[in-house]
Amino acid sequence: MPACEECYSDKSRITPLLKPLDCLEKHTQYICGTCGRCICIECDPNRCLRRWNFPFKSLDIAKLYLRSADHVMKRPCGIYEVKNKGGRISYKIFAGDEERRLFLAKNNDKTCSSAPVFTAAEYREYPDTQVRRLTSDEIKKYMSER
Repeated sequence: MPACEECYSDKSRITPLLKPLDCLEKHTQYICGTCGRCICIECDPNRCLRRWNFPFKSLDIAKLYLRSADHVMKRPCGIYEVKNKGGRISYKIFAGDEERRLFLAKNNDKTCSSAPVFTAAEYREYPDTQVRRLTSDEIKKYMSER
């Protein structure tokens, strides 16, 4: 199955990765209008951070959350490779170069590629996309399709 042009994944029920039932029940979801994949788009009220603001262990995992960043920022965001002084690699989504530079200024123990390792060519809206909480019936159906 080729990757979905809207949400970049070839697995339409792979997310949420952590505590999926809890996330689907308690968090607002970006629902892909093309394949129906749910991506957590909830903003943590205490820190005003979203799931896509955190570092990811792999490029593939970061890609699963990129569309929610694109949607919130209304532009194509990018996934960047970040290395710490010990050589550990992670992947982080930035809305643009200024955001990347601010991150590096606050984290002088890290280095980051100047170009994203993955980004969409352009930002597009998709007609059937929804951002909302799922109903209990939708959650049951989504979980059964995993």
